[in-house]
Amino acid sequence: MNKLIKFFKESYNSNPVAFYLEMISAITVIIGSAILTYTVLAPRPDLFIPFYWIGSVTGFFGAYYRKAAWVMVLTTWFTAMNTIALWRLFL
Repeated sequence: MNKLIKFFKESYNSNPVAFYLEMISAITVIIGSAILTYTVLAPRPDLFIPFYWIGSVTGFFGAYYRKAAWVMVLTTWFTAMNTIALWRLFL
């Protein structure tokens, strides 16, 4: 347990802005995933896609502040796909 606490403290201390962006990203993607899981037989993209979009955008900026190039590539892709999904859902 001490190693896990140390890991989170080091993550925070290395870049507090990135830490909070990553936290928001994780929480919103977890919420979106839970919504998708519980509505899988009648999916509600109008509910889970916005959570995924927020998670991918905040994840992108967290990766930027960490200078994590490949994470930025992945979150750019997710942001683009979730933006298209939002556009198709609501416009």
